[in-house]
Amino acid sequence: MLLDKATGSNDTYQEKYITVSVAKKSIEEARQYFARIGADLAGHFSRLGSKCLELNATDRLRRLHDFYRVGEEAGFHFDLSETMRKGHDFKDYICPDTLEFTRDHFRMGDHYGRVIFLREYASYIKDSMVAELCDLNRNLLLSLDVIPIPTDEAVREVENRLLGVETNITNWQRRQNKNNNFSAVVPYNMEQQRKESKEFLDDLTTRDQRMMFGLLTMVHVADSKEQLDHDTEALLTTARKHLCQLAPLTFQQMDGLNTVLPYGVRKVHALRTLTTESTAVFIPFRAQEVMHPGGIYQGQNVISKNVIFANRKQLLNGNSFILGVPGAGKSFTAKREIVNQVLASDDDVILIDPEREYSALVKALGGETIHISATSSNHINAMDMNRQYGDGANPIILKSEFVLSLCEQLMGGFQLGAKEKSLIDRCTASVYRSFLQSNYRGEPPTLQDFHAELLKQAEPEAQEIALAIELFTSGSLNTFAKPTNVNVHNRLICYDILDLGKQLLPIGMLVVLDNILNRITQNRVKGKSTFIFIDEIYLLFQHEYSANFLYALWKRVRKYGAFLHGHYAKRG
Repeated sequence: MLLDKATGSNDTYQEKYITVSVAKKSIEEARQYFARIGADLAGHFSRLGSKCLELNATDRLRRLHDFYRVGEEAGFHFDLSETMRKGHDFKDYICPDTLEFTRDHFRMGDHYGRVIFLREYASYIKDSMVAELCDLNRNLLLSLDVIPIPTDEAVREVENRLLGVETNITNWQRRQNKNNNFSAVVPYNMEQQRKESKEFLDDLTTRDQRMMFGLLTMVHVADSKEQLDHDTEALLTTARKHLCQLAPLTFQQMDGLNTVLPYGVRKVHALRTLTTESTAVFIPFRAQEVMHPGGIYQGQNVISKNVIFANRKQLLNGNSFILGVPGAGKSFTAKREIVNQVLASDDDVILIDPEREYSALVKALGGETIHISATSSNHINAMDMNRQYGDGANPIILKSEFVLSLCEQLMGGFQLGAKEKSLIDRCTASVYRSFLQSNYRGEPPTLQDFHAELLKQAEPEAQEIALAIELFTSGSLNTFAKPTNVNVHNRLICYDILDLGKQLLPIGMLVVLDNILNRITQNRVKGKSTFIFIDEIYLLFQHEYSANFLYALWKRVRKYGAFLHGHYAKRG
Protein backbone atom coordinates (compact mmCIF):
# COMPACT_ATOMS: atom_id res chain seq x y z
CA MET A 1 0.00 0.00 0.00
CA LEU A 2 2.81 2.40 0.91
CA LEU A 3 4.65 1.55 -2.30
CA ASP A 4 1.50 2.28 -4.28
CA LYS A 5 1.10 5.66 -2.57
CA ALA A 6 4.76 6.54 -3.11
CA THR A 7 4.52 5.55 -6.79
CA GLY A 8 1.44 7.74 -7.24
CA SER A 9 3.16 10.87 -5.91
CA ASN A 10 5.12 13.23 -8.14
CA ASP A 11 8.36 12.36 -6.26
CA THR A 12 9.53 15.98 -6.18
CA TYR A 13 10.83 17.61 -3.06
CA GLN A 14 10.70 21.39 -3.18
CA GLU A 15 12.93 23.67 -1.15
CA LYS A 16 12.23 27.38 -0.90
CA TYR A 17 14.86 29.96 -0.05
CA ILE A 18 14.67 33.70 0.50
CA THR A 19 17.89 35.55 -0.32
CA VAL A 20 18.10 39.15 0.91
CA SER A 21 20.75 41.45 -0.58
CA VAL A 22 21.43 45.04 0.45
CA ALA A 23 23.93 47.79 -0.34
CA LYS A 24 25.49 49.23 2.83
CA LYS A 25 28.59 51.27 3.54
CA SER A 26 30.20 48.73 5.87
CA ILE A 27 29.94 45.09 6.88
CA GLU A 28 28.78 46.12 10.38
CA GLU A 29 25.79 48.01 8.99
CA ALA A 30 24.96 45.07 6.74
CA ARG A 31 25.11 42.62 9.68
CA GLN A 32 22.76 44.77 11.74
CA TYR A 33 20.37 44.99 8.80
CA PHE A 34 20.41 41.24 8.18
CA ALA A 35 19.91 40.48 11.89
CA ARG A 36 16.80 42.67 11.92
CA ILE A 37 15.46 41.29 8.63
CA GLY A 38 16.10 37.70 9.77
CA ALA A 39 14.08 38.24 12.96
CA ASP A 40 11.25 39.92 10.98
CA LEU A 41 11.08 37.05 8.47
CA ALA A 42 11.03 34.43 11.21
CA GLY A 43 8.23 36.31 12.97
CA HIS A 44 6.13 36.70 9.82
CA PHE A 45 6.47 33.03 8.86
CA SER A 46 5.66 31.97 12.42
CA ARG A 47 2.35 33.85 12.20
CA LEU A 48 1.65 31.92 9.00
CA GLY A 49 2.21 28.64 10.85
CA SER A 50 5.54 27.98 9.12
CA LYS A 51 9.25 28.25 9.89
CA CYS A 52 12.03 30.34 8.41
CA LEU A 53 15.55 29.17 9.35
CA GLU A 54 18.77 31.03 8.61
CA LEU A 55 21.42 29.02 6.74
CA ASN A 56 25.07 29.10 7.74
CA ALA A 57 27.99 29.09 5.29
CA THR A 58 28.19 25.28 5.10
CA ASP A 59 24.45 24.98 4.41
CA ARG A 60 24.66 27.54 1.60
CA LEU A 61 27.63 25.73 0.05
CA ARG A 62 25.69 22.45 0.26
CA ARG A 63 22.86 23.94 -1.84
CA LEU A 64 25.29 25.07 -4.54
CA HIS A 65 27.15 21.74 -4.40
CA ASP A 66 23.88 19.81 -4.89
CA PHE A 67 23.09 21.85 -8.00
CA TYR A 68 26.54 21.80 -9.59
CA ARG A 69 27.23 18.13 -8.81
CA VAL A 70 23.98 16.32 -9.60
CA GLY A 71 24.04 12.73 -8.31
CA GLU A 72 26.79 13.43 -5.75
CA GLU A 73 24.55 15.01 -3.10
CA ALA A 74 25.29 12.34 -0.49
CA GLY A 75 29.05 12.89 -0.82
CA PHE A 76 29.01 16.42 0.63
CA HIS A 77 31.38 16.60 3.63
CA PHE A 78 32.79 20.11 3.73
CA ASP A 79 34.98 21.32 6.57
CA LEU A 80 35.84 25.00 6.21
CA SER A 81 38.69 24.89 8.79
CA GLU A 82 40.35 21.92 7.12
CA THR A 83 40.00 23.55 3.68
CA MET A 84 41.67 26.74 4.96
CA ARG A 85 44.47 24.74 6.60
CA LYS A 86 45.22 23.01 3.31
CA GLY A 87 45.11 26.32 1.42
CA HIS A 88 42.25 25.14 -0.82
CA ASP A 89 39.44 27.29 -2.21
CA PHE A 90 35.86 26.31 -1.41
CA LYS A 91 35.02 26.86 -5.09
CA ASP A 92 37.19 23.87 -6.01
CA TYR A 93 35.01 21.68 -3.80
CA ILE A 94 31.58 22.68 -5.11
CA CYS A 95 32.22 23.56 -8.77
CA PRO A 96 31.47 21.05 -11.58
CA ASP A 97 34.25 19.40 -13.57
CA THR A 98 33.43 21.44 -16.68
CA LEU A 99 31.11 24.33 -17.48
CA GLU A 100 30.53 25.19 -21.16
CA PHE A 101 28.12 27.90 -22.34
CA THR A 102 26.60 27.99 -25.83
CA ARG A 103 23.98 30.17 -27.53
CA ASP A 104 20.88 28.90 -25.70
CA HIS A 105 22.04 26.23 -23.23
CA PHE A 106 25.05 25.16 -21.19
CA ARG A 107 26.80 21.91 -20.32
CA MET A 108 27.71 21.18 -16.70
CA GLY A 109 29.83 18.05 -16.40
CA ASP A 110 27.76 15.24 -17.93
CA HIS A 111 24.48 17.19 -17.68
CA TYR A 112 22.83 19.83 -19.83
CA GLY A 113 21.00 22.91 -18.57
CA ARG A 114 19.06 25.86 -19.92
CA VAL A 115 18.04 29.19 -18.39
CA ILE A 116 14.69 30.65 -19.44
CA PHE A 117 12.89 33.81 -18.32
CA LEU A 118 9.33 35.10 -18.33
CA ARG A 119 9.23 37.43 -21.32
CA GLU A 120 5.51 38.23 -21.70
CA TYR A 121 3.11 38.54 -18.77
CA ALA A 122 -0.64 38.01 -18.99
CA SER A 123 -2.96 40.70 -17.66
CA TYR A 124 -4.30 38.12 -15.20
CA ILE A 125 -2.22 35.22 -13.86
CA LYS A 126 -3.41 32.44 -11.58
CA ASP A 127 -1.30 31.65 -8.53
CA SER A 128 -1.11 28.01 -9.67
CA MET A 129 1.25 28.83 -12.55
CA VAL A 130 4.45 28.72 -10.48
CA ALA A 131 3.33 25.45 -8.86
CA GLU A 132 2.67 23.89 -12.28
CA LEU A 133 6.07 25.00 -13.55
CA CYS A 134 7.74 23.43 -10.50
CA ASP A 135 5.83 20.14 -10.87
CA LEU A 136 8.22 19.02 -13.62
CA ASN A 137 10.02 15.94 -12.29
CA ARG A 138 13.52 17.31 -12.92
CA ASN A 139 16.20 19.19 -11.05
CA LEU A 140 15.26 22.81 -11.58
CA LEU A 141 15.54 26.19 -9.89
CA LEU A 142 12.93 28.94 -10.20
CA SER A 143 13.95 32.39 -9.03
CA LEU A 144 11.83 35.51 -8.54
CA ASP A 145 13.90 38.68 -8.15
CA VAL A 146 11.92 41.42 -6.43
CA ILE A 147 13.20 45.00 -6.08
CA PRO A 148 10.91 47.08 -3.83
CA ILE A 149 10.60 50.79 -4.69
CA PRO A 150 9.96 53.36 -1.92
CA THR A 151 6.35 54.55 -2.11
CA ASP A 152 7.19 58.24 -2.48
CA GLU A 153 9.50 57.55 -5.43
CA ALA A 154 6.91 55.22 -6.97
CA VAL A 155 4.14 57.85 -6.66
CA ARG A 156 6.35 60.50 -8.31
CA GLU A 157 7.24 58.10 -11.11
CA VAL A 158 3.61 57.16 -11.80
CA GLU A 159 2.49 60.81 -11.64
CA ASN A 160 5.15 61.70 -14.21
CA ARG A 161 3.98 58.84 -16.45
CA LEU A 162 0.35 59.93 -16.07
CA LEU A 163 1.36 63.49 -16.86
CA GLY A 164 3.10 62.27 -20.02
CA VAL A 165 0.00 60.31 -21.09
CA GLU A 166 -2.25 63.34 -20.50
CA THR A 167 0.18 65.53 -22.50
CA ASN A 168 0.08 63.08 -25.42
CA ILE A 169 -3.75 63.06 -25.34
CA THR A 170 -3.89 66.87 -25.17
CA ASN A 171 -1.46 67.23 -28.11
CA TRP A 172 -3.50 64.69 -30.10
CA GLN A 173 -6.74 66.60 -29.43
CA ARG A 174 -5.05 69.91 -30.32
CA ARG A 175 -4.02 68.47 -33.67
CA GLN A 176 -7.55 67.23 -34.32
CA ASN A 177 -9.04 70.61 -33.41
CA LYS A 178 -6.57 72.32 -35.72
CA ASN A 179 -7.95 70.13 -38.53
CA ASN A 180 -11.51 71.16 -37.51
CA ASN A 181 -12.21 67.63 -36.18
CA PHE A 182 -13.87 68.64 -32.90
CA SER A 183 -15.76 65.38 -32.34
CA ALA A 184 -12.78 63.02 -32.55
CA VAL A 185 -12.64 60.23 -29.94
CA VAL A 186 -9.39 59.65 -28.08
CA PRO A 187 -7.65 56.52 -29.50
CA TYR A 188 -8.15 53.31 -27.57
CA ASN A 189 -4.46 52.81 -26.75
CA MET A 190 -4.13 56.31 -25.26
CA GLU A 191 -7.36 55.89 -23.24
CA GLN A 192 -6.10 52.53 -21.99
CA GLN A 193 -2.76 54.06 -20.93
CA ARG A 194 -4.61 56.78 -19.01
CA LYS A 195 -6.90 54.24 -17.30
CA GLU A 196 -4.05 51.89 -16.28
CA SER A 197 -1.92 54.77 -14.99
CA LYS A 198 -4.80 56.08 -12.86
CA GLU A 199 -5.51 52.60 -11.48
CA PHE A 200 -1.84 52.10 -10.64
CA LEU A 201 -1.73 55.48 -8.87
CA ASP A 202 -4.88 54.57 -6.90
CA ASP A 203 -3.24 51.30 -5.88
CA LEU A 204 -0.24 53.15 -4.47
CA THR A 205 -2.08 56.00 -2.77
CA THR A 206 -5.38 54.52 -1.52
CA ARG A 207 -5.00 50.70 -1.50
CA ASP A 208 -1.65 50.53 0.34
CA GLN A 209 0.10 48.72 -2.52
CA ARG A 210 3.85 48.82 -3.10
CA MET A 211 5.54 49.24 -6.45
CA MET A 212 8.09 46.57 -7.27
CA PHE A 213 10.28 45.49 -10.14
CA GLY A 214 10.09 41.75 -10.78
CA LEU A 215 12.05 39.21 -12.83
CA LEU A 216 11.20 35.52 -13.10
CA THR A 217 14.00 33.23 -14.29
CA MET A 218 14.32 29.47 -14.31
CA VAL A 219 17.04 26.89 -14.95
CA HIS A 220 16.40 23.19 -15.52
CA VAL A 221 18.90 20.35 -15.88
CA ALA A 222 18.63 17.12 -17.93
CA ASP A 223 20.83 14.14 -18.74
CA SER A 224 20.87 14.75 -22.51
CA LYS A 225 20.28 17.53 -25.03
CA GLU A 226 17.14 15.80 -26.38
CA GLN A 227 15.65 15.52 -22.90
CA LEU A 228 16.55 19.16 -22.22
CA ASP A 229 14.71 20.35 -25.35
CA HIS A 230 11.69 18.21 -24.49
CA ASP A 231 11.56 19.64 -20.92
CA THR A 232 11.94 23.20 -22.22
CA GLU A 233 8.97 22.69 -24.55
CA ALA A 234 6.90 21.34 -21.65
CA LEU A 235 7.70 24.44 -19.57
CA LEU A 236 6.92 26.81 -22.45
CA THR A 237 3.59 25.03 -22.99
CA THR A 238 2.69 25.38 -19.32
CA ALA A 239 3.37 29.12 -19.48
CA ARG A 240 1.32 29.50 -22.70
CA LYS A 241 -1.61 27.83 -20.98
CA HIS A 242 -1.60 30.80 -18.57
CA LEU A 243 -1.23 33.31 -21.49
CA CYS A 244 2.41 33.97 -20.59
CA GLN A 245 5.54 33.46 -22.65
CA LEU A 246 8.77 31.91 -21.43
CA ALA A 247 11.84 32.21 -23.63
CA PRO A 248 15.46 30.98 -23.40
CA LEU A 249 18.07 33.61 -22.64
CA THR A 250 20.06 33.89 -25.88
CA PHE A 251 23.82 34.50 -25.37
CA GLN A 252 23.04 35.23 -21.72
CA GLN A 253 23.11 31.74 -20.23
CA MET A 254 25.98 32.57 -17.84
CA ASP A 255 24.32 35.78 -16.64
CA GLY A 256 21.03 33.93 -16.34
CA LEU A 257 22.60 31.13 -14.27
CA ASN A 258 24.14 33.68 -11.90
CA THR A 259 20.73 35.35 -11.60
CA VAL A 260 18.84 32.12 -10.82
CA LEU A 261 21.25 30.74 -8.23
CA PRO A 262 20.47 32.00 -4.71
CA TYR A 263 23.33 34.44 -4.25
CA GLY A 264 21.10 37.51 -4.47
CA VAL A 265 22.79 38.73 -7.69
CA ARG A 266 20.85 39.96 -10.75
CA LYS A 267 22.69 39.95 -14.07
CA VAL A 268 19.67 39.95 -16.41
CA HIS A 269 17.85 43.25 -17.08
CA ALA A 270 14.33 42.26 -18.06
CA LEU A 271 12.36 43.80 -15.22
CA ARG A 272 8.60 44.16 -15.14
CA THR A 273 6.72 46.69 -12.98
CA LEU A 274 4.46 44.93 -10.48
CA THR A 275 2.28 45.80 -7.49
CA THR A 276 2.14 43.86 -4.23
CA GLU A 277 -0.92 41.91 -5.41
CA SER A 278 0.59 40.92 -8.75
CA THR A 279 3.89 39.94 -7.09
CA ALA A 280 2.05 37.69 -4.63
CA VAL A 281 0.87 35.55 -7.56
CA PHE A 282 4.45 34.31 -8.05
CA ILE A 283 5.06 33.41 -4.41
CA PRO A 284 5.39 29.58 -4.41
CA PHE A 285 4.12 28.90 -0.87
CA ARG A 286 1.02 26.82 -1.57
CA ALA A 287 1.72 23.52 0.23
CA GLN A 288 3.85 22.43 3.16
CA GLU A 289 5.61 19.08 2.90
CA VAL A 290 5.96 17.07 6.11
CA MET A 291 8.89 14.64 5.97
CA HIS A 292 10.30 14.28 9.46
CA PRO A 293 13.43 12.12 9.99
CA GLY A 294 12.24 8.91 11.60
CA GLY A 295 8.62 9.73 10.73
CA ILE A 296 6.00 7.19 9.71
CA TYR A 297 3.43 7.34 6.92
CA GLN A 298 0.45 9.54 7.87
CA GLY A 299 -1.26 10.07 4.52
CA GLN A 300 -0.88 11.98 1.28
CA ASN A 301 -0.62 15.72 0.71
CA VAL A 302 -3.81 16.72 -1.11
CA ILE A 303 -2.11 19.51 -3.09
CA SER A 304 1.34 18.15 -3.96
CA LYS A 305 0.36 14.43 -3.90
CA ASN A 306 3.54 13.62 -1.96
CA VAL A 307 3.37 11.18 0.96
CA ILE A 308 3.47 12.61 4.48
CA PHE A 309 6.00 11.15 6.93
CA ALA A 310 5.42 12.70 10.34
CA ASN A 311 7.13 12.04 13.65
CA ARG A 312 4.62 12.79 16.39
CA LYS A 313 7.47 13.55 18.81
CA GLN A 314 8.37 16.61 16.71
CA LEU A 315 4.84 18.00 16.64
CA LEU A 316 3.59 20.62 19.09
CA ASN A 317 1.02 18.09 20.30
CA GLY A 318 1.13 14.51 19.09
CA ASN A 319 -2.36 13.50 20.28
CA SER A 320 -4.88 12.76 17.53
CA PHE A 321 -8.41 11.76 16.68
CA ILE A 322 -9.36 9.51 13.76
CA LEU A 323 -12.81 10.67 12.68
CA GLY A 324 -15.09 9.24 10.03
CA VAL A 325 -18.44 7.67 9.29
CA PRO A 326 -18.85 3.93 10.04
CA GLY A 327 -16.99 1.89 7.45
CA ALA A 328 -14.67 4.74 6.41
CA GLY A 329 -11.54 2.84 7.49
CA LYS A 330 -10.77 4.26 10.95
CA SER A 331 -9.74 0.91 12.44
CA PHE A 332 -7.63 0.05 9.40
CA THR A 333 -5.87 3.43 9.66
CA ALA A 334 -5.16 2.72 13.33
CA LYS A 335 -3.88 -0.79 12.56
CA ARG A 336 -1.56 0.52 9.86
CA GLU A 337 -0.13 3.10 12.25
CA ILE A 338 0.26 0.48 15.01
CA VAL A 339 2.25 -1.75 12.63
CA ASN A 340 4.44 1.20 11.63
CA GLN A 341 5.08 2.21 15.25
CA VAL A 342 5.94 -1.34 16.33
CA LEU A 343 8.24 -2.07 13.38
CA ALA A 344 9.89 1.34 12.97
CA SER A 345 10.56 2.28 16.61
CA ASP A 346 11.31 0.88 20.07
CA ASP A 347 8.38 2.71 21.69
CA ASP A 348 5.58 0.97 23.59
CA VAL A 349 2.10 0.66 22.09
CA ILE A 350 -1.02 0.15 24.24
CA LEU A 351 -4.53 -0.50 22.88
CA ILE A 352 -7.98 -0.37 24.46
CA ASP A 353 -10.14 -2.66 22.34
CA PRO A 354 -13.88 -2.68 23.16
CA GLU A 355 -14.88 -4.58 20.00
CA ARG A 356 -12.15 -7.29 19.86
CA GLU A 357 -10.81 -6.04 16.52
CA TYR A 358 -7.09 -6.05 17.29
CA SER A 359 -6.43 -9.47 18.88
CA ALA A 360 -5.15 -11.12 15.67
CA LEU A 361 -2.86 -8.17 14.88
CA VAL A 362 -1.44 -8.07 18.42
CA LYS A 363 -0.79 -11.81 18.35
CA ALA A 364 0.96 -11.58 14.96
CA LEU A 365 3.23 -8.81 16.27
CA GLY A 366 4.15 -10.79 19.41
CA GLY A 367 2.10 -8.61 21.75
CA GLU A 368 0.01 -9.45 24.82
CA THR A 369 -3.81 -9.42 24.74
CA ILE A 370 -5.38 -9.05 28.20
CA HIS A 371 -9.02 -10.22 28.29
CA ILE A 372 -10.86 -8.51 31.11
CA SER A 373 -14.27 -9.72 32.34
CA ALA A 374 -16.04 -10.88 35.49
CA THR A 375 -15.41 -14.53 34.57
CA SER A 376 -11.87 -14.14 33.22
CA SER A 377 -8.89 -15.57 35.09
CA ASN A 378 -6.95 -12.37 34.23
CA HIS A 379 -6.70 -9.83 37.02
CA ILE A 380 -5.39 -6.28 37.12
CA ASN A 381 -4.79 -4.77 40.54
CA ALA A 382 -6.66 -1.46 40.73
CA MET A 383 -4.28 -0.34 43.52
CA ASP A 384 -1.09 -1.04 41.57
CA MET A 385 1.49 1.77 41.86
CA ASN A 386 5.17 2.40 41.06
CA ARG A 387 7.65 4.96 42.40
CA GLN A 388 7.17 7.26 39.38
CA TYR A 389 3.37 7.41 39.78
CA GLY A 390 3.26 10.81 41.52
CA ASP A 391 5.41 12.64 38.94
CA GLY A 392 8.07 13.38 41.58
CA ALA A 393 5.52 14.42 44.25
CA ASN A 394 3.78 12.27 46.85
CA PRO A 395 2.17 9.41 44.84
CA ILE A 396 -0.42 8.85 47.59
CA ILE A 397 -2.10 12.17 46.70
CA LEU A 398 -2.70 11.13 43.10
CA LYS A 399 -3.68 7.58 44.08
CA SER A 400 -6.12 8.90 46.67
CA GLU A 401 -7.92 10.91 44.00
CA PHE A 402 -8.16 7.78 41.86
CA VAL A 403 -9.53 5.67 44.75
CA LEU A 404 -12.10 8.40 45.53
CA SER A 405 -13.34 8.29 41.93
CA LEU A 406 -13.31 4.48 42.01
CA CYS A 407 -15.33 4.32 45.24
CA GLU A 408 -17.89 6.82 43.94
CA GLN A 409 -18.29 4.61 40.88
CA LEU A 410 -18.46 1.42 42.97
CA MET A 411 -21.17 2.97 45.16
CA GLY A 412 -23.42 3.67 42.18
CA GLY A 413 -22.19 7.11 41.18
CA PHE A 414 -23.42 8.87 44.37
CA GLN A 415 -21.55 12.02 45.38
CA LEU A 416 -19.44 11.26 48.44
CA GLY A 417 -19.67 13.54 51.47
CA ALA A 418 -16.79 15.08 53.40
CA LYS A 419 -16.76 12.26 56.01
CA GLU A 420 -16.63 9.50 53.39
CA LYS A 421 -13.83 11.28 51.50
CA SER A 422 -11.77 11.67 54.67
CA LEU A 423 -12.21 8.00 55.53
CA ILE A 424 -11.22 6.84 52.06
CA ASP A 425 -8.15 9.10 52.08
CA ARG A 426 -7.14 7.80 55.54
CA CYS A 427 -7.51 4.15 54.52
CA THR A 428 -5.66 4.71 51.24
CA ALA A 429 -2.64 6.16 53.05
CA SER A 430 -2.81 3.36 55.62
CA VAL A 431 -2.79 0.43 53.16
CA TYR A 432 0.15 1.92 51.23
CA ARG A 433 2.25 2.75 54.29
CA SER A 434 4.20 -0.50 54.51
CA PHE A 435 4.59 -0.67 50.70
CA LEU A 436 6.11 2.83 50.60
CA GLN A 437 8.29 2.15 53.66
CA SER A 438 9.75 -0.90 51.91
CA ASN A 439 10.73 1.39 48.99
CA TYR A 440 8.13 -0.11 46.60
CA ARG A 441 9.39 -3.66 47.17
CA GLY A 442 7.02 -6.59 47.47
CA GLU A 443 3.42 -6.73 46.35
CA PRO A 444 1.34 -3.52 46.33
CA PRO A 445 -1.93 -3.57 48.32
CA THR A 446 -5.23 -4.59 46.68
CA LEU A 447 -8.85 -3.48 46.93
CA GLN A 448 -9.36 -6.41 49.34
CA ASP A 449 -6.73 -4.87 51.65
CA PHE A 450 -8.48 -1.52 51.29
CA HIS A 451 -11.83 -3.18 52.18
CA ALA A 452 -10.27 -4.80 55.25
CA GLU A 453 -8.84 -1.45 56.34
CA LEU A 454 -12.28 0.17 56.05
CA LEU A 455 -13.74 -2.52 58.35
CA LYS A 456 -11.16 -1.64 61.01
CA GLN A 457 -12.42 1.95 61.23
CA ALA A 458 -14.77 2.79 64.08
CA GLU A 459 -16.93 5.26 62.14
CA PRO A 460 -20.27 3.87 60.87
CA GLU A 461 -19.69 5.60 57.50
CA ALA A 462 -16.66 3.33 56.96
CA GLN A 463 -18.85 0.28 57.46
CA GLU A 464 -21.31 1.64 54.89
CA ILE A 465 -18.54 2.20 52.32
CA ALA A 466 -17.14 -1.28 52.98
CA LEU A 467 -20.56 -2.84 52.52
CA ALA A 468 -21.16 -0.87 49.29
CA ILE A 469 -17.91 -2.03 47.67
CA GLU A 470 -18.04 -5.60 48.99
CA LEU A 471 -19.47 -6.87 45.68
CA PHE A 472 -16.32 -5.64 43.87
CA THR A 473 -13.76 -6.72 46.49
CA SER A 474 -14.76 -10.15 47.84
CA GLY A 475 -17.93 -10.66 45.81
CA SER A 476 -18.48 -12.05 42.31
CA LEU A 477 -17.18 -8.90 40.54
CA ASN A 478 -13.73 -8.93 42.16
CA THR A 479 -11.72 -8.87 38.89
CA PHE A 480 -9.82 -5.73 39.94
CA ALA A 481 -9.44 -6.62 43.63
CA LYS A 482 -6.66 -9.21 43.26
CA PRO A 483 -2.92 -8.97 42.46
CA THR A 484 -2.05 -8.51 38.81
CA ASN A 485 -1.41 -11.88 37.14
CA VAL A 486 -0.90 -10.84 33.50
CA ASN A 487 2.17 -9.57 31.65
CA VAL A 488 1.77 -5.78 31.57
CA HIS A 489 5.42 -5.25 30.54
CA ASN A 490 5.16 -6.34 26.89
CA ARG A 491 5.96 -3.68 24.28
CA LEU A 492 2.54 -4.18 22.70
CA ILE A 493 -0.45 -4.61 25.03
CA CYS A 494 -4.11 -4.87 24.09
CA TYR A 495 -6.79 -4.52 26.79
CA ASP A 496 -9.79 -6.49 25.48
CA ILE A 497 -12.83 -5.10 27.37
CA LEU A 498 -15.57 -6.54 25.14
CA ASP A 499 -16.89 -8.91 27.86
CA LEU A 500 -16.98 -6.33 30.66
CA GLY A 501 -20.60 -6.20 31.79
CA LYS A 502 -22.65 -3.10 32.37
CA GLN A 503 -21.70 -3.04 36.06
CA LEU A 504 -17.98 -3.54 35.53
CA LEU A 505 -17.43 -1.37 32.43
CA PRO A 506 -17.16 2.05 34.18
CA ILE A 507 -14.87 0.59 36.85
CA GLY A 508 -12.86 -1.38 34.30
CA MET A 509 -12.23 1.73 32.23
CA LEU A 510 -10.98 3.61 35.28
CA VAL A 511 -8.64 0.77 36.27
CA VAL A 512 -7.31 0.30 32.72
CA LEU A 513 -6.62 4.02 32.30
CA ASP A 514 -4.87 4.13 35.69
CA ASN A 515 -2.83 1.06 34.73
CA ILE A 516 -1.83 2.81 31.52
CA LEU A 517 -0.79 5.89 33.54
CA ASN A 518 1.46 3.61 35.59
CA ARG A 519 3.12 2.38 32.39
CA ILE A 520 3.52 5.90 30.99
CA THR A 521 5.30 7.16 34.11
CA GLN A 522 7.65 4.14 34.05
CA ASN A 523 8.51 4.73 30.40
CA ARG A 524 9.16 8.40 31.02
CA VAL A 525 12.00 7.51 33.39
CA LYS A 526 13.41 5.10 30.78
CA GLY A 527 13.23 7.77 28.06
CA LYS A 528 10.71 5.76 26.02
CA SER A 529 7.56 7.07 24.39
CA THR A 530 4.15 5.43 24.77
CA PHE A 531 1.45 5.38 22.10
CA ILE A 532 -2.10 4.72 23.34
CA PHE A 533 -4.84 3.78 20.85
CA ILE A 534 -8.43 3.86 22.12
CA ASP A 535 -10.97 2.36 19.72
CA GLU A 536 -14.62 3.51 19.92
CA ILE A 537 -13.60 6.22 22.36
CA TYR A 538 -17.21 7.36 22.76
CA LEU A 539 -17.71 4.42 25.14
CA LEU A 540 -15.40 6.15 27.64
CA PHE A 541 -17.37 9.39 27.36
CA GLN A 542 -20.60 7.66 28.38
CA HIS A 543 -19.44 7.37 32.02
CA GLU A 544 -18.64 10.51 33.97
CA TYR A 545 -15.61 9.28 35.89
CA SER A 546 -13.84 7.57 33.02
CA ALA A 547 -14.55 10.67 30.87
CA ASN A 548 -13.06 12.98 33.53
CA PHE A 549 -10.04 10.70 34.00
CA LEU A 550 -9.50 10.54 30.23
CA TYR A 551 -9.87 14.33 29.99
CA ALA A 552 -7.12 14.83 32.58
CA LEU A 553 -4.96 12.11 31.00
CA TRP A 554 -5.31 13.68 27.53
CA LYS A 555 -3.92 17.00 28.81
CA ARG A 556 -1.14 15.52 30.96
CA VAL A 557 0.41 12.73 28.90
CA ARG A 558 2.27 15.05 26.49
CA LYS A 559 4.85 15.98 29.10
CA TYR A 560 5.26 12.27 29.92
CA GLY A 561 6.29 11.51 26.33
CA ALA A 562 3.02 9.73 25.55
CA PHE A 563 0.56 10.19 22.68
CA LEU A 564 -3.15 9.40 22.70
CA HIS A 565 -5.16 8.38 19.64
CA GLY A 566 -8.94 8.21 19.73
CA HIS A 567 -11.21 6.64 17.09
CA TYR A 568 -14.68 8.05 16.85
CA ALA A 569 -17.41 7.10 14.36
CA LYS A 570 -19.44 10.12 13.24
CA ARG A 571 -22.96 9.15 12.35
CA GLY A 572 -23.95 11.25 9.34
